[in-house]
Amino acid sequence: MSAKERETANVGAGLWKGTGMWAWMLFRISGLILVFYLFVHVWVISQGRLGGAGTMNSFFKFFDKPFLVFLDLMLVSAVLYHALNGVRIVLMDLGIGIRQHKLVFWVCMVIAALALSLFAAKASSYIL
Repeated sequence: MSAKERETANVGAGLWKGTGMWAWMLFRISGLILVFYLFVHVWVISQGRLGGAGTMNSFFKFFDKPFLVFLDLMLVSAVLYHALNGVRIVLMDLGIGIRQHKLVFWVCMVIAALALSLFAAKASSYIL
């Protein structure tokens, strides 16, 4: 098979494999999650400003439920992933770590997992 045939053979399902594809997909998904959260956050804050301290207190009580604290944990994981993968992409744009891009990706994920573990340990002390 020639190089040109191999290139066209990878179109479609062949492209949807490997670390790079998952990094690309998760980067976009985490970005969408963060944009959605930004709009919800602005809405909650604006409602609190309009309603006063009583409204904010009711929001704080509502957001103190274990499931919503878990969603906060997921938000932190999205922020960590998006930020560290963004740093990886910037490094690759600068020509740093291109040959070891998978290693750089996994190092970023280990850092994110450690930071998330610390956040989860701190958050669990508030839940329990």
